[in-house]
Amino acid sequence: MARLTFRMPSMRSAAAALAVTLVAASVVVAIFKPLALYTYLVPEAVFGRYFVWQLVTYAFIEATPLGVIFGGLITWSIGGALEATWGRKRLLRFAFGIVVAAGIATLLLALAIPQLVARGYPGGSVLTGALWVAYGLQLGRAQANFWGFPMTGNQLALLGAAFVFLNAAFGGLHQVIPEAFALLFTYLLLRVGGPGDLLTRFRSWQLERDLKRRSAHLRSLDGGRSGDRGSDKYLH
Repeated sequence: MARLTFRMPSMRSAAAALAVTLVAASVVVAIFKPLALYTYLVPEAVFGRYFVWQLVTYAFIEATPLGVIFGGLITWSIGGALEATWGRKRLLRFAFGIVVAAGIATLLLALAIPQLVARGYPGGSVLTGALWVAYGLQLGRAQANFWGFPMTGNQLALLGAAFVFLNAAFGGLHQVIPEAFALLFTYLLLRVGGPGDLLTRFRSWQLERDLKRRSAHLRSLDGGRSGDRGSDKYLH
């Protein structure tokens, strides 16, 4: 298998900017704790006070020191590797699109489960988990490296999902709802395709169907008796 490696990206990269924002915002909220009400994803605040910006801000908040350190490193390194492959614009579209989609899905679930309405979600792990799994799925069967242990990209993605499962096992499923949605959307995006890809496939299917319908009345003048001599066939 081919082995893919990457160097730490430049501090001028979009991934570095995301990492710095995550670390800085997390530290500020840790110092000024009342800001959590405005930066965490709190369904009650979004529905009752229209704090819709929380669909973005929660993705840059980690609640633990280790979460801040590893979140920043993962966003910088793995996000930088994706940026080198995808480009700056696609990385940013993916990062913000996934966290907003996961946030919206969490809000919709809170409408069905009232116990979730007053809960606050820091979402740094939503962003880092999505980047991790996306990087693994992007590599696929190519070989990657996790702290010195060789594994395929698919195994790396599975390991990222396993961390979410462990957090759910020890802390409760309710604590990882945005992360679970983010991983689901990441998998669908990388394996099935985004809305644009699905629209292109649908239009291709429509075109193929129309061509088949228009050509359904065509027949060979010799009734197919010419065998393999395609040059002797005429349609009318």
